[in-house]
Amino acid sequence: MSGLANNLTALQLHVAFWDYNNDSIITPVEIYRGFRDLGFCIPYSLGGLLIPIFFSYPTTLGHSWLPDPLFRIYTDTIHKAKHGSDTGVYSSDGNLRLMLFDEVFEKMDSSSLQDTTTGDNTTNLEVERREPSLGVGDLFRLHAKNRAAADPAGWSFAAMEWWTTWLLLQRDGRLWKEDLRAIYDGTLFWKIREERAKKGKLGHGYGWQEWWGGLWNNGTWKTWEIRDNERVNVEAEREL
Repeated sequence: MSGLANNLTALQLHVAFWDYNNDSIITPVEIYRGFRDLGFCIPYSLGGLLIPIFFSYPTTLGHSWLPDPLFRIYTDTIHKAKHGSDTGVYSSDGNLRLMLFDEVFEKMDSSSLQDTTTGDNTTNLEVERREPSLGVGDLFRLHAKNRAAADPAGWSFAAMEWWTTWLLLQRDGRLWKEDLRAIYDGTLFWKIREERAKKGKLGHGYGWQEWWGGLWNNGTWKTWEIRDNERVNVEAEREL
């Protein structure tokens, strides 16, 4: 991948993970394969085939007025598939606007607005929460803020993208700035695939096991809250 980065925009790098044979064309089969390599289940990966259905034609317009009968996505014109009601972090050309990316966390990170300092007794958990991140509530507020009038398609695409990103990346119920930055330029996709190939399971993400296990064992789907309480109790016992 390193050889590709020199001439590609951030948006092109973001989707390059799915271009398995590096021909600047992403097929529906490659999209399904990419989702599976990232650890998504078969039904969710099949749902990912909505991507070429909606985004194939915009990228095809850079090559022809006629739709692609195979629903392929052309990565050299991926910027034409940029939709409304988004954060604007990608420019119209597909470049990354780092100032707008930082602004998302400055305005939407609710944890940064809360003073969790307790003097000399500040715990590691509290320090961790002051790192830039977005919780589920923050993502809902971000989505609501970016919704443009009369743009239900953009609303839907944005919601689908944030939901997929949260399922893939969440740690302690939040999306962390460093992880999200690596998603925007696509570098984290390659890392996740390599880690899954070596370890089989990652230390982040959210799936059926977490959902069902949380409800069955603790009566909540918010498994990170259970871990938070356990960590706080352990630290409190240590102080005693």
